[in-house]
Amino acid sequence: MRPCALVRPFAWFLVPSLLACTASVPERGGATERRPPNVVFVLADDLGWRDLGCYGSDFYETPRLDRLAREGLRFTQAYAACPVCSPTRASILTGRWPVRTGITDWISPQGTNQPEHWTRATRLLPAPYADRLALDELTLAEAFRAAGYATFFAGKWHLGPRGSWPTEHGFDVNRGGWESGGPYGGERYFSPYGNPNLSDGPPGEHLPARLAEETMAFVRAHAERPFFAYLSFYSVHTPLLGRADLVAKYEDRGVTTEEDDWGREGERKVRLAQKHAVYAAMVEALDEAVGRVLDGLDELGLANDTIVVFTSDNGGLSTSEGHPTSNLPLRAGKGWLYEGGIREPLIVRYPPRIAPASTCDALVSSPDFYPTLLELAGLPLRPEQHLDGTSLVPQLTGDPASRPRPLYWHYPHYGNQGGQPSAAIRLGDWKLLELYDTRTLELYNLADDPGEHTNRAPEHPALVHELGERLHTWQSETRARFARERSTDDN
Repeated sequence: MRPCALVRPFAWFLVPSLLACTASVPERGGATERRPPNVVFVLADDLGWRDLGCYGSDFYETPRLDRLAREGLRFTQAYAACPVCSPTRASILTGRWPVRTGITDWISPQGTNQPEHWTRATRLLPAPYADRLALDELTLAEAFRAAGYATFFAGKWHLGPRGSWPTEHGFDVNRGGWESGGPYGGERYFSPYGNPNLSDGPPGEHLPARLAEETMAFVRAHAERPFFAYLSFYSVHTPLLGRADLVAKYEDRGVTTEEDDWGREGERKVRLAQKHAVYAAMVEALDEAVGRVLDGLDELGLANDTIVVFTSDNGGLSTSEGHPTSNLPLRAGKGWLYEGGIREPLIVRYPPRIAPASTCDALVSSPDFYPTLLELAGLPLRPEQHLDGTSLVPQLTGDPASRPRPLYWHYPHYGNQGGQPSAAIRLGDWKLLELYDTRTLELYNLADDPGEHTNRAPEHPALVHELGERLHTWQSETRARFARERSTDDN
C-alpha cells in the first residue's frame, strides 16, 4: 500500500505519546451531587477511524460529532476487540475478550460461516463460534438495571436469535434489535423496515433519524430517574443507501474516482481516497441523528448529568462490498487485523469530570467500557464479569496509568473482506501479527509506521519471540479456538 497524500493535515493525531492524556477539570457540582449520572452509549456500525472530521476526514461532514469531541475527550488509539461486528458487540456488553464469550465471528443466522457449512476454497477450515450471547453473561445493561437504572436499546443487536435479544440481556425496552446484521428487510434504511422489533413509520422515514427519536422518547419518559440508553445504529453498514438530498450534495462536488485512488491489499483492491458520495451521505445522516440526541439532552437540561460515549464496532469497509471508504493512513479495513480494521473513533463527554477539547493517546479496547462506565457512574465494579476490561477513569480524568498493557485479538476466520485467520498483540508501540493461512509473522512499530508498511520481524527476533509467547499464553488461558487444516472429509 502506497503512502497517502492526506497524511499531512492530520498527522498530529499520530504523535506516539501512548500514555499522555490532557488534564481534566476537577469534579464539580452536578449530577454526582443529586443522583447517579445517566449514560448514553452510541455505537456506529462499520464506521472507520478517519470517517469523522475530528479524526481527519476532509470529505465527510460530521459537525455534531466534531462538536462532541470539542466538548469531551477524544481517544486517538482506541480499538475494537475484533475486526467484525458481533464479537466486538459482545465484548462491550460483557467486558470480556470475544474468545471468552465464544463469539469470534459475525453471527450468521443461517450459520453459513460455521465450519460445517463452509464452502469457500480456503486452505484452512475456520473455527466454530457461539451463535448467541449466553444468557448467563451478566451484561452491562443488567449491571445498570440492578442499580436502579431504566435501560433501553435501539438499533442493531446481532447477538443471537429470538430468546437472546436485548430484553433477555438486561434492557427494559428494545427498539429494532434482533438477529439481523443489517437493515435488510422492507425498504432497508427507509420505512417500511420489515423489522419485527421496530414498527414502521411513514413511508420514506429514515432509519437513523427514527432510532434517534426512539432514544429521545425513552429519555424524555425517564428524565427523572437514572437511565442507560444504548443507541446502536445500523449505519453505516451495507447496503450502501443514502438520503437522496445528501447523496446529491456530495455528487454535486463533482468528485471522480481516479486510478491512483486504489491500491492492493492481498488479493483485494483497497480504496485509498474518501470519495464515495452515498457513503458520505450515510455518514452525515448518522451525524445528524447523533446531533438529535445531543440537542435533546440540552433541551431537557440533562447534558451535564449524562455520560455520552461514541465509538464504532470495527474499521471502515475498504476492501470489498462496494469499497466505500478509505482508512488511510491506516492499513486495510473491516475484516483485517491491520490497524484499519480495528482502530476506532472514541469520544467520551461528561462535563463534571472530563475536560472539553481534550485528547488521550492511551491504548484502550472495547471490553474497557463496562468497568469504565460503572466506575464513572459511582457503581460497584464486577471484576468477576468484566475481567478483561480496565477502567479508563484515570485516563478520562487526567491521571493516566503509568504502564502500558497488552491488547489482544484472535480472529480464527476468513473475513468476507479478504482477511485470513490471524491473531495479534499490541504492547506499547509494537504490534505482532500471526497470520495462520500464510504461516507468517509480521512485526510493526506503530509509532514510526502507523500504516504498517515495513515488517520488522526479521530485525527483532527476540521481540517477536517475547510477544509471541505473551500472545500464545493468552490464547491458552482464554481457551481460544483455532482454524484447522482441512481434511478430505471436509466439504
